[in-house]
Amino acid sequence: MRWNAWNLLLLAPFLILGTPWINVAEPRLLGMPFFYWVQLAWVPFSVALVAVVHVRTRGERGPSVPAGPDDVDALDTGATR
Repeated sequence: MRWNAWNLLLLAPFLILGTPWINVAEPRLLGMPFFYWVQLAWVPFSVALVAVVHVRTRGERGPSVPAGPDDVDALDTGATR
């Protein structure tokens, strides 16, 4: 995979792992403590981030893989042409 600044957005969903930052009861949403509803809200947010990264980087070409021997048995024995 090539380096791209858009890939840094893929780190944002890991912020939810900072549980002490969100381990509070207020503000409540529909009677649910903040801790629970922010986790539920984080799921579509993370999906949206992954979609943005995919759309922005889908046209890029990855590193090319060198062509190997056509004969699979040659790979097993270590023989080269």
